[in-house]
Amino acid sequence: MVSVLDKEHDLAQLRLSGVPLPALRLGDSGTVMEGQSMAFTGFPLGMVLGLHHVTHRATVSAITPVIIPTINAQKLDVKLLKQLQKPVYGVFQLDATAYPGSSGSPLYDPETGLVYGVINMVYVKGYKEAALTAPSGITYAIPGNFIAAPRPR
Repeated sequence: MVSVLDKEHDLAQLRLSGVPLPALRLGDSGTVMEGQSMAFTGFPLGMVLGLHHVTHRATVSAITPVIIPTINAQKLDVKLLKQLQKPVYGVFQLDATAYPGSSGSPLYDPETGLVYGVINMVYVKGYKEAALTAPSGITYAIPGNFIAAPRPR
């Protein structure tokens, strides 16, 4: 069950029943620097490979605004104009490939285990199927400072 939903940053917190799992500790994503080593653990291609976790190493290549530029003004539409009026925030660009199934995985410092972000999307060249056959090697993560503290419903 979703307990907190943040559509602006494409994040959701889930409230699960049962015995609580150990919580991951959050670091201050505002301290992350370009060139910093990170890791993320997820379940890529879970429906194909089965539910086996995989850990990837990554470097924060850039902290870049979450804006998709248009080729020219003729490509502007109402939806894009509304997006451009919102405050711009930076996302972590990683030099690693996250395959489908890794979205939502924690981005963490492999030395301390502190979580600094959440894997969000992969830059795809061409059609979405190309993410499997010709991955770009570029993945984005939402900074962890956007993770909301749980609020009671």
